[in-house]
Amino acid sequence: MSRCIGPGSRRFSRRGRKSMKDAAVNDELWQTRAAAWELAALSLRYPGSELAEAAAGGEWDEAAGEILAALGLPAEVPAAAGEGGCDTAGPAGADALLRALRPEATRLFVGAPEPACSPYEGVWAAEADGVQPLLFVNPRSMEVERFMRSCGLGRPEGTNEPLDHVATECELLERLALRAAGAPASEGAPADADLPGGSPGAAYGRFLSGHARAWMPAFAERLAAEARHPFYRAAAAYLGALVG
Repeated sequence: MSRCIGPGSRRFSRRGRKSMKDAAVNDELWQTRAAAWELAALSLRYPGSELAEAAAGGEWDEAAGEILAALGLPAEVPAAAGEGGCDTAGPAGADALLRALRPEATRLFVGAPEPACSPYEGVWAAEADGVQPLLFVNPRSMEVERFMRSCGLGRPEGTNEPLDHVATECELLERLALRAAGAPASEGAPADADLPGGSPGAAYGRFLSGHARAWMPAFAERLAAEARHPFYRAAAAYLGALVG
């Protein structure tokens, strides 16, 4: 039996190794993108203990810096807990930070009667068009909902929040990036070929350009201007770097 050890075989071997290396690098990039959007989603949801502990202990700052550097997005992100960190180290510092973040998140994103910085894409689209923003039933919100459902992401049972919330959009981009990196689809999710554009990467690109980058830069800019707590100024700078 002959063995293929000639020059052509060696060239094929080199091409094969390069292809495998390129695939590994590509998967790592998608994994970094997934981590980037995971951190953004955590930062812009109603704050809980996980966020407070990460911000108070410096893990949030470290993760944000590493992610932006890995993506080649140099940006100066202020310290999440402010200069000098929290007044108290450890659990007490995280508890103090959480008590400060929750009313600030309510003022910024819920408001009474209006939020200082609406977290909904449909509201921003309506303002840009000069029309009265209506949650759920405005065209942009419904477009986002259709896109998300086509990707297998719907409204969690028992909740009644529009799917065009900034954190939910970040979560969608995280999930698509994970699938582009080769992670298996969750049970009941559409096959890769059935996603918008025919693949996770294509769906990611469509949503990033057609939705996230259409309004999140302005959202981040307003959040930075309206925030009274250092964490939300840091979150605004981080999100702005991702979508800028």
